[in-house]
Amino acid sequence: MKKKKVFALTLAAVMTLSLAACGNNGGSGKGGNGGGKATDVTIDQITLGEDYTDIEADLHFLTHKTDVVDTKFQDYIKEFQKMYPNINIEYEGITDYANDVTTRLSTGDWGDICMIPTTVSKDDLGDYFLPMGDTDTLSQTYTMLDNFSYDGKSYGLPSMANIQGVVYNKAVFEEAGITELPKTPDEFLTALQQIKDKTDAIPLYTNFAAGWTMSAWDAYIDGCATGDTNFANEGLTKGENPFSDRGDGTGPYAVYDTLYEAVSRGLTEDDPTTTDWEGSKGMMNKGEIAVMVLGSWALPQIQQAGENADDIGYMPFPISVDGIQYATEGPDYFYGINVNSSADEQIAAMCYIKFLVEQSGFAASEGGVDCLVDAQFPEALSAFQSDTVKIIMNDPAPAGEETLQSDINNESELGINVSGELATEVVENATTSAKTMDELADEWNAAWTAAQEKYGVTH
Repeated sequence: MKKKKVFALTLAAVMTLSLAACGNNGGSGKGGNGGGKATDVTIDQITLGEDYTDIEADLHFLTHKTDVVDTKFQDYIKEFQKMYPNINIEYEGITDYANDVTTRLSTGDWGDICMIPTTVSKDDLGDYFLPMGDTDTLSQTYTMLDNFSYDGKSYGLPSMANIQGVVYNKAVFEEAGITELPKTPDEFLTALQQIKDKTDAIPLYTNFAAGWTMSAWDAYIDGCATGDTNFANEGLTKGENPFSDRGDGTGPYAVYDTLYEAVSRGLTEDDPTTTDWEGSKGMMNKGEIAVMVLGSWALPQIQQAGENADDIGYMPFPISVDGIQYATEGPDYFYGINVNSSADEQIAAMCYIKFLVEQSGFAASEGGVDCLVDAQFPEALSAFQSDTVKIIMNDPAPAGEETLQSDINNESELGINVSGELATEVVENATTSAKTMDELADEWNAAWTAAQEKYGVTH
């Protein structure tokens, strides 16, 4: 096991500013506050294009979206500056985002806006990020605030929501003679075998070498694999041996076992250590790869990576519960504002984030859904609304238990939704046959149970 990724260890390095009220200086709508202190303005108090239009600020923005820093994001800046001509935004794209930004956050000197890495514990949010408003108030406008809300305040806004499914090449499926999309792990593995036997495409591309792509598998183990919106809180966080084989092709075991079997049967790339994330998008567009297990955010990237956009489709993860496939709708990265930035920078940052969430069209362009209460479902994902496919949202943690899952996750060292540790172990052991899937599940259960006991969860 890897060392625990407990972000709280860096707290001693962080300087936290107290909040102070800000005033107005007139002008067109509300003016800026040049006092240099943190602000108590909340994002719901701002009306875009009317408030703070005279404010001046230079914002540094850390982003994981390295592919659109010089294109799409520049278009957003130009559109935003029609309302706020004195706010300048400089993006910095970071490839190994979660690891690099986790380290930089501990210095306090990382810029003004970032996409909050999942390594930040809820009870530490106030040490790094400015609260954007009361969660109850913001939830009247925005959805999926739970991940980075704590003690009644929200410290981030989700950039968009992803639908959890599988990217596939329709032309390759047709060439392989696959006429119906697989609905169970067995059907999925059979389809991959058909692709291997009848086409030249790599059936399933793991993108193992990228590292961060391994954590994508963790997103399917709750609602997708169980149909239970409260599984993350009860079945996983508090459940007994949640990684055990249920014997019916559902649950977390079925998700990881699907990957294990694909690798062990030779239905993936020959050498996982040589995969290439950027190159894989073009390969899939050309029909050299049949399937990649990634959130809906990946769909437009692969469609735009070549001339065959119409060949790229998106299907539910191949697990069925009583004949129904479930796809969870969950938030992507959240926007966060540096608690150490000046009041003007913080207000300017809220204006820009509000623009990105409400007016930029970013979510739809990235294969996602706007995290707004009245958001419309994009046409590209309409196939996920049918009699046999249901989209669900995982329930938020109960009051008083907001950090329980992350505490158990950190203590267990399994790194669920953080490091991709489990899927990484699956690929490594399926490749070498060092451990069976059952042996891996037993180890995970033991580590999880010990962590549960430390935090008072008994069975």
